[in-house]
Amino acid sequence: MKKVFALALGILTAIGGFVDIGDLVTNALVGSRFGLSLAWVVAVGVVGICVFAEMSGRVAAISGRATFDLVRERLGPRLGFANLLASMGVTFLTFIAEIGGVALSLEIATSVNEVLWVPVVAAALWIVLWRVKFEVLENAFGLAGLALVVFAVALWKLGPDWSALWGQARSAAPPPGESWTSYGYYVVALFGAAMTPYEVFFFSSGGVEEKWTAKSLSTMRLNVFVGFPLGGALSLSIAAVTAVVFLPVGVQVNSLAQVPIPVAVALGKVGVAVALLGFFAATFGAACETGLSVGYSVAQFFGWRWGKFVAPRQAARFHAVVLLSTVLAVAVLLTTVDPIAVTEYSVVFSALALPLTYLPILVIANDPDYMGGSVNGRFANALGTVYFVVIVVVSVAAIPLMILTKGGQ
Repeated sequence: MKKVFALALGILTAIGGFVDIGDLVTNALVGSRFGLSLAWVVAVGVVGICVFAEMSGRVAAISGRATFDLVRERLGPRLGFANLLASMGVTFLTFIAEIGGVALSLEIATSVNEVLWVPVVAAALWIVLWRVKFEVLENAFGLAGLALVVFAVALWKLGPDWSALWGQARSAAPPPGESWTSYGYYVVALFGAAMTPYEVFFFSSGGVEEKWTAKSLSTMRLNVFVGFPLGGALSLSIAAVTAVVFLPVGVQVNSLAQVPIPVAVALGKVGVAVALLGFFAATFGAACETGLSVGYSVAQFFGWRWGKFVAPRQAARFHAVVLLSTVLAVAVLLTTVDPIAVTEYSVVFSALALPLTYLPILVIANDPDYMGGSVNGRFANALGTVYFVVIVVVSVAAIPLMILTKGGQ
């Protein structure tokens, strides 16, 4: 049982990274429009986030310090501040979208307008982030998010032509009627979604919250190599069921309300109820993750007391940043901005921040002053270097593809 709960941090991080509000719709849209021809991007993204999450988790376990706690010290205030602005901007946009995503989930369940739910969700979120212990938060929402496995069950129940799905996944090219530029845009979007910066901030900070040490490396790696692939598998399940139900009839998914329809076809009302539980857990968990990550990054950069392992009064500035971020997020959402659109754009903009996020991790993981004998080995460095090159290419391509395709249209 202890090993099961040891996985909770990785599960919560993975669900928040792969299956948040934007990904619920984006994966469903990609499945309904491109089938599984973009499945390879998810696989590449899973390996990439595992590589850098393992590095950041190892840094936290060996040094006892989280990512941003070391960035300014190791790389200097200028590069560190650029990292802070880029990463926190993307994280805050995602935080806005996640609060909106919880509200959308509740609207589907209750038929009460999402805007009316926003203040209620924000208040509940603030209470959880302020008062609930970290281990309760990760166990509750990480494990409840596993309700999204209902999409995998629905896929099996639908009885698809597995050879046809495999053929789509193996093609790695746009289907007839789709352009390479639109295909490229969603390559960037899915890769950016898999490797969003806040995932490593939350994961390494969570390791400090849980007091990881060198003896915790096996637990950390269990979180990484089970949790993140699980998130990727859930993403592929969502894309697959929409490819089976929507692609043959030419219907594109463009709202959260459409996402559980394949589950309804396969499993009826009970399946939809389980899917909605998964939506709520995934989006609320992602809201917790991004809200804490905003506070983590600012407090760590400026050297303030932070985290849920200390009393709120002792980390007052950390909690003030989280509260202010929550209030600002509510103000934005009350303008009736579409939270799904916010997330989809934040995913693309996150691609711009990826080099600033992952270069410091690669540098610090190779620094014996922080890591002693636990610096990267040759294999980790080779993978990290290859992925950093890919990250730079994706970063350069993000904005041109967004402009050329008008946001993937």
